[in-house]
Amino acid sequence: MRHLTLALRTLRKTPFVTTIAVLSLALGLGANAAIYSLFDQLLARKLPVRAPDELVSLATPGPKPGSDSCNQSGGCDEVMSYPIFRDLERAETGLSGLAGFRITTASVSLRDQPFTADAAYVSGGYFSTLELLPQHGRLIGPAEDDRQGAHFVAVLSHDLWVTRFGADPGAIGRTITMNGQSLEIIGIAPESFTGTTTGSRIMLYVPITMRRVLSGSTTNRMYEDRSVYWLYAFGRRKPGVTLAQAAAGIEAAYRPIINDVEAPLQNGMSAQTLVTFRKKPINVVEGSRGQSSIHREAKAPLLLLLGVTGIVLLIACANIANLLLARGAARATEMGVRLALGASRAQLVTQLLTESLLLAFAGGVASLLVAQWTLGAIGTMLPATATESIILKLEPRVILFSSALALATGVLFGLFPALHSTRADLISTIRAGASQITAGRAASRFRHALVTVQIALSMALLISSGLFLRSLRNVTRVDLGVRVNDMVTFSISPERAGYDTLRATAFFRQVAEKLAAIPGVTAVTEAQVPLLEGESWGNSVRVQGFPHGPDVDNQSRYNVVGPAYFATMGVRLDAGREFTDGDAMGGAKVAIINQAFAEKFRLGRDAVGKFMVNRDSGALDMQIVGVVPNVKYSSVKDSIPAVFYLPSHQESRLYSLHYYVRTSLDGGALLGTIRTMLAGLAPKVPVEDLNTMPQRILDNIFLDRVISLLTAAFACIATLLAGIGLYGVLAYSVAQRTREIGVRMALGADAAGVRRLVLRQVGGMLLIGGTLGVIAAVGIGAAARSLLYGMEGQDPLTFGIAIALLAAIAFGAGWVPARRASLVDPMRALRYD
Repeated sequence: MRHLTLALRTLRKTPFVTTIAVLSLALGLGANAAIYSLFDQLLARKLPVRAPDELVSLATPGPKPGSDSCNQSGGCDEVMSYPIFRDLERAETGLSGLAGFRITTASVSLRDQPFTADAAYVSGGYFSTLELLPQHGRLIGPAEDDRQGAHFVAVLSHDLWVTRFGADPGAIGRTITMNGQSLEIIGIAPESFTGTTTGSRIMLYVPITMRRVLSGSTTNRMYEDRSVYWLYAFGRRKPGVTLAQAAAGIEAAYRPIINDVEAPLQNGMSAQTLVTFRKKPINVVEGSRGQSSIHREAKAPLLLLLGVTGIVLLIACANIANLLLARGAARATEMGVRLALGASRAQLVTQLLTESLLLAFAGGVASLLVAQWTLGAIGTMLPATATESIILKLEPRVILFSSALALATGVLFGLFPALHSTRADLISTIRAGASQITAGRAASRFRHALVTVQIALSMALLISSGLFLRSLRNVTRVDLGVRVNDMVTFSISPERAGYDTLRATAFFRQVAEKLAAIPGVTAVTEAQVPLLEGESWGNSVRVQGFPHGPDVDNQSRYNVVGPAYFATMGVRLDAGREFTDGDAMGGAKVAIINQAFAEKFRLGRDAVGKFMVNRDSGALDMQIVGVVPNVKYSSVKDSIPAVFYLPSHQESRLYSLHYYVRTSLDGGALLGTIRTMLAGLAPKVPVEDLNTMPQRILDNIFLDRVISLLTAAFACIATLLAGIGLYGVLAYSVAQRTREIGVRMALGADAAGVRRLVLRQVGGMLLIGGTLGVIAAVGIGAAARSLLYGMEGQDPLTFGIAIALLAAIAFGAGWVPARRASLVDPMRALRYD
């Protein structure tokens, strides 16, 4: 307690040093806590189940002749067909349980109040494999998974149970409507469990055997066709079974399925391709964090940002270490006297470390505010769907991390100053205090080395942030091929609200008419696959004059769009015509293709008039009536694939549609009008993803925005801290060399020469630190090349601007001490004591 009281008194005596130290730590620790919060949620946190390390994820990479469908649970290499899953489920492997699932967006209704929620189709082994127990009732098991379309039951998430039922145990046995079907609530999932896919908060669980009924599909292909890949799977290793043993057991069961069941079904496949098909693997990987595409997409950006914030913290620690060294030199006499009076060195080191840890504690407390502000700023850049699943507040484990980091930094920046301040010989220290002789050379060299390191780290961060800012500039200037200004978009799915096919089709037409009648609306169209929202639908096609078969790449992306779609989007056709109201059901089948499609299938300039068929079998009965330029499809940054477009009026069943409304007025003002209109037209049909198209584009590139803006902000903080550190070292150096400077001026040195003397120190540290920083930046640029768009990791212009900026800041920080040194009065300096 005595050490703490003395430390508080000492820190109060030096408010400037204390304030700078606390602010520096708050910035460094706060930035690290904020990014660690995201890192922990998205990459590090394990599923809240018993023994998550026993879980394994399964993936079945290609070749996969047929069609595949994947989502946020992982890439298309990870999905398998339903029949293969059931084959593996029955086989003897090294697993105690195997589970399959598929995430979907569902229209849910409770007491005639519709809302949209994430739901999951799960197999009977889903909850038992995770070894979860219900909060109330029972969970979906094998009894609810034995027959297709037979069990109209659901399990609610704890959140949905609390928010919609007020945590009433009597909710068990009641009904809830999903996609127009009434389901009996049989149980409540545990409170901490929100699904096995990071980034999605599942509100409703239903048997996987109910997918066809609840999706309104008219075919049983999803359950019977082995060439339809859509299901994700994971399992739990038996006790004592290693990951390698589990993989071997699953491989032993998988290989006969491929060779004896699936290979004979590959009609027309060449011998060479068939060999590859028979050898295609099944991958078994660690699954403690569940399955999510976020694990792959967010890993590099978050590791980069953690590295950046770590650099900011190192610079802050270097600043504080310099401040404590300078203060320690001023307290050299005090330390010498206390040692002379009998205090042990251990006692003095403890006292000085207590002061450092007290600074770290104050900085740690302040850092929580900085961390929360940083998370709030990140939240403004995330899509609405992401903010619903990512917790943008400090959780206990993040606060614990921040506390441990504050403790470690307190020891890091305080240990060397404490040891150095208590190391000097008693007599020489007391004499130095009497005559103000300059502090030891070791401490001076250490302070200069710290500043040089700060400059190097700041240079690396400035260049890196410049690269990402230029990359963001390139992304925002990408030619999308469409005109998105003054446009609003949203989607509706009437069949999820209980509409049959005929009513849904009529409702779609009615919505289009009502939208067109809104004052200020100049055009309305629709599409089944939303533009630039990450969705991608593909299929095999046959095209007139192009070879086909299992060995030929005849895959293409596609979309179903309304009349005047391209005119509404501001796209001029290269050839042919648009879809019109005349392209209706029962009429001649037509399609429009993009240039990438024409090139891939070698259609040349005479594509219009040729025939094709959607899927790789059947008669070529669909005529190409138009060719459009290449337009971005699912992502701003991805290359444009081959795409064909079909008219929405020729589709017998449209499950959902995304509308695009162009207006001559402000797009934001139209949002409320559309929501009110649709609520009056069909209150039970929820409006999904209502937003302006410019905001939709920003959501598509949110990761680039987060990386670029945060890196730039942290680089600015780091450079500011480095500038403060440089100023402090030079100011202290000038104060310590006052007598030397006075002697130089008395012997004839002029003011300009003294300024050059000080600025020469700046130049030396800048040259060494800047060179090291540039070398580090080259390495960072090479490592982050996959995150940069439209540029390489070494951009001369960015390097040049960063070097010039840091040089200006460094010499600016050195100019004030240099000018102060040049104003020293030689007579007063010689009497300096």
